[in-house]
Amino acid sequence: MFFKFICAVVTRSLFILISLIGVWRVVWVKDNGLYWFLTILYLPLVAEMILTLRRRRGNDYKWFSPAIFLFLISIIPSLWILELHHQENKSPDSMCEKLDSTENIKSLFKLWRNLTSGSEPLKGVSLSSVCANDWILALHQILLILLILGKWLLPAAGELTRDQLSQLLLIFVGTAADILEFTSETLSDINDSSPAMVYIILAVWTWSMLQFPLHLSVLAASSEDLSEPAPSLLTNLRTDIWSTVEALFIQDGPFLVVRLTVMIYFNVVHQMLIFFAIKNFLVVILNIYRLCVLICDKTS
Repeated sequence: MFFKFICAVVTRSLFILISLIGVWRVVWVKDNGLYWFLTILYLPLVAEMILTLRRRRGNDYKWFSPAIFLFLISIIPSLWILELHHQENKSPDSMCEKLDSTENIKSLFKLWRNLTSGSEPLKGVSLSSVCANDWILALHQILLILLILGKWLLPAAGELTRDQLSQLLLIFVGTAADILEFTSETLSDINDSSPAMVYIILAVWTWSMLQFPLHLSVLAASSEDLSEPAPSLLTNLRTDIWSTVEALFIQDGPFLVVRLTVMIYFNVVHQMLIFFAIKNFLVVILNIYRLCVLICDKTS
């Protein structure tokens, strides 16, 4: 019980910390203190933590994770603002420091260690001098890694077995890699061609992030439900069908549409874009075939 309490509190504290770093970056980039009001989005997460600890003793739900959903609500607006600001202000800045060398990364760690110990900061790379693109990419990476670790640390519901949790975490790892590649590569392909397309890409990215609080891939009918006659086909769908629909309409389907739009409408074609477009197309076709097979087997 005490361990579950600690895990629940620590995980949500990490969520708030990363969101706070995102808000701080927005305030620094925009040079406007009014953006501190984004911290209001943390209040639902704090309220959820109190209610979960009191009513469910820290245990998460099986099919839906309110903590992860509220964490996304608190950090996604900051990432939207940073991405849009970066797209509108892409003037080359030779003074910024890229995180593409071990020396720069070591300087950041030394700076952080000196600041936490109260020592004088070292001369070299500082957080404010890191390039905007590297900042945004780092926030995307930390967000996805924390979603996976957060789901692992959050006390699981009693109905969620260890096997189901391990399957869910493995799915999260593959999903996170696809989402990170989609945002980083597709936004770089657009450049200044269309501001409206940037909004579409960010909207698809936001839509794809719903896979993390939703746990449809581990949805399984109980033995009691299977023993009773189902009133309709929809109520008797199995785990495989839900996971297939999720892959079609939340990730690979929208990703394929966006990549085809970039290739056909904006005439941007390169090796990696073609490869991932083919990958999304194959996944969509295979999922449609699998969905038809599962429905036919269910009706028969």
